[in-house]
Amino acid sequence: MAKAIMIQGTMSNAGKSLLAAGLCRIFKQDGYRVAPFKSQNMALNSYITEEGLEMGRAQVMQAEAAGIKPSVLMNPILLKPTNDVKSGDRQWGSAGEYERPRLF
Repeated sequence: MAKAIMIQGTMSNAGKSLLAAGLCRIFKQDGYRVAPFKSQNMALNSYITEEGLEMGRAQVMQAEAAGIKPSVLMNPILLKPTNDVKSGDRQWGSAGEYERPRLF
């Protein structure tokens, strides 16, 4: 079984994604096979993969640091806020119906 590291923070913009990218690069340079993963992400900006699917930009940067191709498997749920109570839902990179964010 693969070993995993979880990075946690108490707020947004604490540097978790940047730290994860740095660790991906360090472990890659040390000869490990690494891949970033964030089960759910809320962001207005996204990246379109070669397959035309959407994923979080932070996971794309982390994939590049790990030396691998970005995949929606690294970020299966992307929520794109539309207002204070609604969010556009991208599951596995494809647009879904609008859902209430608290369901996630």
